[in-house]
Amino acid sequence: MTRTALLLALALLATACATLGPSGRELLVTATAYNSLPHQTDGDPQLAAWGDRLRPGMRAVAVSPDLVAMGLERGARVRIEGLWGEYLVLDRMPARWARRIDIYMGTDRRAAQAWGKRHVRITWQPAPQHGFWCSLLRSCGD
Repeated sequence: MTRTALLLALALLATACATLGPSGRELLVTATAYNSLPHQTDGDPQLAAWGDRLRPGMRAVAVSPDLVAMGLERGARVRIEGLWGEYLVLDRMPARWARRIDIYMGTDRRAAQAWGKRHVRITWQPAPQHGFWCSLLRSCGD
């Protein structure tokens, strides 16, 4: 492979997997917290609604169906007022909820209870549309 081709391939990979910038979408929602514990689920506690495996330490959220319709689809990056960093939308909530997110807190039941129920402002970017390289490497945005 020539040097030019290698540099071009690296540039394409970098742009395909770039971190998203500040979001233009913002909304006030109710935020609760949940854990991956057997009594909090109907089946496998680590299996999210879209098939993603949740692991303690992940920054993930579940969203109500109305928020999915607003662009908070699987893989969307969310910033939550009062919390540091970005969270990925990896789970969905039942249809009975509206304007609501559920923050994943691993197996730390006390942390989830301490969070309780709050009204917070969230900002987000729609889920990235991964290109060929991200699909091949299965690592972009994950």
